[in-house]
Amino acid sequence: MQDRYISPFSSRYTSDEMQYLFSENNKFRTWRKLWIALAEAEQELGLPISDEQLAELRAHADDINYDVAREREKEVRHDVMAHVYAYGVQCPKAAGIIHLGATSCYVGDNTDLMILYDALRLIEKKLVNAIEKLAAFAKEYKGLPTLAFTHFQPAQPTSVGKRATLWIQEFLMDLEDVRYRLSGAKLLGSKGTTGTQASFLELFEGDHEKCRRIDEIIAQKMGYAACFAVSGQTYPRKLDFSILSVLAGIAQSATKFSNDIRLLQHLKEIEEPFEKNQIGSSAMAYKRNPMRSERIASLARYIICDVQNPAITAATQWFERTLDDSANKRISVSEGFLACDAVLSLVINVADGLVVNEKVIERNLFAELPFMATENIMMGCVKKGGNRQELHERIRVHSMEAAKRVKQGDGQNDLLERIAGDEAFGVTLEELNAILNPQDYIGRSKEQTEEFLARQVEPVLKEYADVLGFQSEIFV
Repeated sequence: MQDRYISPFSSRYTSDEMQYLFSENNKFRTWRKLWIALAEAEQELGLPISDEQLAELRAHADDINYDVAREREKEVRHDVMAHVYAYGVQCPKAAGIIHLGATSCYVGDNTDLMILYDALRLIEKKLVNAIEKLAAFAKEYKGLPTLAFTHFQPAQPTSVGKRATLWIQEFLMDLEDVRYRLSGAKLLGSKGTTGTQASFLELFEGDHEKCRRIDEIIAQKMGYAACFAVSGQTYPRKLDFSILSVLAGIAQSATKFSNDIRLLQHLKEIEEPFEKNQIGSSAMAYKRNPMRSERIASLARYIICDVQNPAITAATQWFERTLDDSANKRISVSEGFLACDAVLSLVINVADGLVVNEKVIERNLFAELPFMATENIMMGCVKKGGNRQELHERIRVHSMEAAKRVKQGDGQNDLLERIAGDEAFGVTLEELNAILNPQDYIGRSKEQTEEFLARQVEPVLKEYADVLGFQSEIFV
């Protein structure tokens, strides 16, 4: 296989579980399940289909004769009819009733929908596990003060755990979207060539009630509550866009998370997992590149761009059906899920192994904290009788000089020493240092984190307790 293209999704990134969902085996086995469901429904509604024929179909539901199907497709240039033929070779007594009254989209579109929903359930499972890992991290570091940033400029401190709640909140929003889409899961049913069920109306000799019932029975047999009420030949392609938009939302959240980790690793405050024998750079042996977070951002970008495919496909469908959706849909939907699966595996892996360098965090915080404490210092001195306007101007001048020294001098922030040496403030260096307790500057970060985890996260994790504990293995 070294002389053929192999998708990186299958060779490097995506889980076996997600790859199976979009595999040929899963696809064609689902086709046969749908053909069995159709035949069973038609028998229940009075068509002359025998128990012996159904038993024959069930006996060969999984042992697909791919060689026969491939050879037949070379002749007829039609994948569905090739597999109808191959199934009939194995089931000679039932050959005449396989696919009875249906069009290709009966197996094609219903299978696509079932795979899509199963893939979304796997995404749901991984999303919840990512939330669990980040929640444990937020809980552990809920009270650890850290320098916060706006515009990537030092701003009022927060806590490490509070920052993590921002990541979690976005993933919770994504989970809501996933659940919403799954709550409305429905199949195409068996609508016929243009969605009118004309072939079934003929089969059932004009009985409209049986035409209505066949969709209900098929949906029930395949594990779904309903089918689309109306359709052309296909299910609405707008659904593909809606679901890939959910994946794009997850990609946005994952990118935000990964970018923050990359920036924090640059600051040496928090680092992603780095294995004992991992090589960060082929040239610079000392480097620890945040390659997992970079891969999250890279694959997430693909998903965000990929969502344009189903958007355009949905917009350009002609009347009851056009085939310009097929090749594009086959790639864009599957690869959107494969990429999202890979992204969430990486998020779980990174979140589960984050390294927090508390001394670096403390050092970076104290390098900026004197500037942030100036308001408290000024108010304390005013209470002692100082003039606010005069003190404000003096603090402004001292702050500018201290900042200049940090940037152009020896890098030391001597603002407190400058204020202590200014008689106008009437305060000692010891008194000023006492003001620099980081806990006094993080507001309700710790309490907000505790409340958020208790009220927003823990109920979700309790609901999904049976799928928690997922461990993500990264291969490359």
